[in-house]
Amino acid sequence: MKGKSASRRTTVLFVDDEKLWLDAVEQAVRGAEFTVITAEGGEAALKKLKRTMPDLILSDVRMPFMNGFDLFEKVKKDPKLKTIPYVFMSNIDDIDARKTARDLGADDYVEKPFDSEQVRNVVLNLLTRFKR
Repeated sequence: MKGKSASRRTTVLFVDDEKLWLDAVEQAVRGAEFTVITAEGGEAALKKLKRTMPDLILSDVRMPFMNGFDLFEKVKKDPKLKTIPYVFMSNIDDIDARKTARDLGADDYVEKPFDSEQVRNVVLNLLTRFKR
């Protein structure tokens, strides 16, 4: 994985098993300051993480084969990845999912459907906080 340089654009990895949400989040955070990488599921995300080091990960909770919580645990166990801010997104108004995300140490949790500005603000706030 390449080191960060001053001229490197901020990279956000978004993980979801539904193309509709991948496209929606990509549009929400895409802009001059972001490069968006998408992965259809946890296994695809792990493969992409071997090739690139994102500045932030947005992940759906409920996905087949590897849910967002399992992906989170794998990311946080990897010394090279463990400091990457991690945000869960879910279309579940589920207190248990939100509690699990908080208990695991997630940096934020966004409910779907989401407001594009809300997602951009979450990303920008976390990136600013973690760059300090």
